[in-house]
Amino acid sequence: MTKSLEDYLEEIHVLILQKGRARVRDVALDLHVKMPSVVKAITELKKLELVNQEPYGDIELTVKGRKLAANVLGRHNLLKAFLVKLNVPAETADKDACLMEHILSATTLDRIREFVEAAEKAPSKKKETK
Repeated sequence: MTKSLEDYLEEIHVLILQKGRARVRDVALDLHVKMPSVVKAITELKKLELVNQEPYGDIELTVKGRKLAANVLGRHNLLKAFLVKLNVPAETADKDACLMEHILSATTLDRIREFVEAAEKAPSKKKETK
């Protein structure tokens, strides 16, 4: 699975979660690519048995596709949360998380998950005003 195909799969999943459906046009708009690029990616995702789509119909995730897409989205959300905890602006954190989610090892992601969970449980260290 390439980084690009993971991005398509993740975007399809996000669209289904947000809008209840994913269409080629919406994927193209959100990923800033042309519709023929989406069609080509869908063809590859079909070969991997991750999506189904009738000609000109909505894109549907298979059970296998949903699991993989949820995993990719989970990595993205974890990395974004981690970067935001480091005071990276949310928009930058989102873009950087998209790049990082494809290259980090499971071990590194586990350590980041532990860090984020510990940081969320830790008491806030806000300065008191007098």
